[in-house]
Amino acid sequence: MSAGGPAIGEPENTAGLLETRDEAILVDQILSGQKELFRLLIGRHQQQVHAMGISFFRNAEDAADFTQEVFIKAYRNLASFRGRSRFSTWLYRIAYNAAVNGINRRREYQSLAEDPLVEEGPEQQVLRQAARQAVKDAVAELPEKYRICVDLFFFYDRSVREIGEITGMPENTVKSHVFRAKKLLREKLGQLL
Repeated sequence: MSAGGPAIGEPENTAGLLETRDEAILVDQILSGQKELFRLLIGRHQQQVHAMGISFFRNAEDAADFTQEVFIKAYRNLASFRGRSRFSTWLYRIAYNAAVNGINRRREYQSLAEDPLVEEGPEQQVLRQAARQAVKDAVAELPEKYRICVDLFFFYDRSVREIGEITGMPENTVKSHVFRAKKLLREKLGQLL
């Protein structure tokens, strides 16, 4: 495997398996006393955790506090990571629980993580923003249990199994929520087209 990705002929999925194995090794090294290595895990996952914070709390300051809180909790509970799932799934479970607790305190929720890395021309930006706003408005009208599943599935690229692990919902419930949310979104967005 090359440093930039899988070698020619090597399945793309292997890169994810190697990352999972690398992170499990990294966790073992941190737990063995090399605490400074935790910065590598922060570097790998900080942007996604922060994006989740933005989607839940709607402002950069609260998202930054949320991100810090998540990584502090992850560090304190690192010994509970067993390596049976991806580190990101374990971390997202912590983030999800912290966000839900924060939401229960504030009762605010904003869906759709922004993707600040995409570079586009002005016309594409206007079109993307209009489409994003239409989807954001439609998703905001979904019941919260559907909205959370849709966010994790479509905007954070989590599998049904991972969403179940993150939220504590059975996999069939997650599937049902995503299916019903897609149907409601199709109906709502179909009216706009």
